[in-house]
This record gives sequence, structure tokens and C-alpha cells, in this order.
Amino acid sequence: MLGMLGMLGTVGILTMAGPGAVAAERTRILTSIAAMAGDTMKGIAAHDRPRERLDRVGAAALGDHELLAIVLGHGHGSRSALDLASALLDSAGGLHGLARASADELQRIGGIGSARAAQVLAAVELGRRTLSRVPRDRLQLLTPRDVAAYLMPEFGSCGVEQFGVLILDSKHRVLKTRLLSVGSLDASVVHPREVFRAAVLGGAAAVVLFHNHPSGDPTPSPDDCELTRRLIAAGELMGIDVLDHVILADTRYVSLRETTRLKVFNHE
Repeated sequence: MLGMLGMLGTVGILTMAGPGAVAAERTRILTSIAAMAGDTMKGIAAHDRPRERLDRVGAAALGDHELLAIVLGHGHGSRSALDLASALLDSAGGLHGLARASADELQRIGGIGSARAAQVLAAVELGRRTLSRVPRDRLQLLTPRDVAAYLMPEFGSCGVEQFGVLILDSKHRVLKTRLLSVGSLDASVVHPREVFRAAVLGGAAAVVLFHNHPSGDPTPSPDDCELTRRLIAAGELMGIDVLDHVILADTRYVSLRETTRLKVFNHE
């Protein structure tokens, strides 16, 4: 501000030098003022800019104007994205007003065209939908038959051997299905590290191992049993239960937990 006042004082001094000098100096001053006022984001330390702050401290720690600035992406002319965001919020009367604003109302703010207005309206609508739509209940798998019925359509008749893991919550509801390897199944292909990395990243309380036999015969091989034992032991160390290993083949399946004669799982 002091710099701007000093520039304006210069105009007063130059009035004695004639109209030509005054006009030239006024142009220079106005250009400098625009540069000082323009894109204030450049004056903010890199780690304090909205996107960088979101990466560092999370979205919940950002102010409304910072989150809106990220939605807008960048500024326009002499106004930064933060400037535009603040102007939009002031005009709308805050977030509640913004949620009711139309595209025409948003475009009354300088620097907000149809594309920017659409970005804001889309972000508002996404937020509204998260509140208005009840999430579907996750599928709960309580028996090997449930597991087989869930996996068979996708993996049962596959022409190559595939190994994966069902990631379950504490109530044995499906969080996600992760395919970990394609090809012959042996201990060198499926490592406990890969299985439990997927489980930990997926927030698993328990897992069900699965793979298919392209031959159409789901009978477990010695390698299948040995691999399952290794993964059960690793799960005990990780605090993640390995509930079963289900082998799929066309329309048939075998549960290693149910196949007590193999003694893969400890049965009470």
C-alpha cells in the first residue's frame, strides 16, 4: 500500500513537468499497481498455497475460500484464484448461499465465466449427493458358499490361473476384491508381503484367499495347501484373519477350511 501511495505522489510532482510526462507516468503507475494487485498467489509462500496446504494438512484444515480456490484452479487477469473464491463467497453470502446460486449469478463475478461456474456447480452438486444418497449395504459373506457364489461369475471359468484376495471388514462384509497374480500359482509368485500389503491398504479385518483352476477340477494341490499355511501364519503375525482359501473351477469350488482332512486350518 505504501508503495502505491508513493507512486501516486509521483504523479503530483510530475504535474509541473507537463501533461505528456504526467500521462506517461500515470500509465507506468497503473501498470505497476495491476502487477502488485494481480495474482496475489505469487506472493504466498509455495507451501501455504491451497493445493500445497491440502497435501500437507488435509482438506479439513483448509478454509472455505481455499477449497473453492482449488475448485476454480487458477485466477483471471489481475485476480488470483483465492481472490475469485473470496468474491464468490462474499457475493453468495457464504457456502449456504453458494449451494443455491445459479450459473448466471455466479457469472456476475468478474473472472467467472460459464466454464468456472460449471466447475463450482458440479462441486456443489457432488457434495449434495454425498448427503442425500444412502450408501448401499456392503455384501456380507458368511460361508464358503457365499464366497464362491460371489467370485464364480468372474473367476470360475477363467482360462488362466489367477490368485486374489477378498478384503473384508470386521463383520465379513466385502470392502474390495484384489487380483494379485496371473499365471501358475506357487510360493514364488504369491508372497505374503503382497497379500498383506493389499489387505492393510484396503483396511481389512479379515481376508479370504481365492484362486481358480482352469482345468475345471478344484481339488487342492499340495502347493495350494502349503501356500495357504504360510499365509495363515503371516496373517496371525499381522493381526488379520485368513478365513479361508476357496478354489474355483467352472461351477464347482473347494473350501480349504471345510476340507478338514487336509488340516490346513486348525479346526476346533
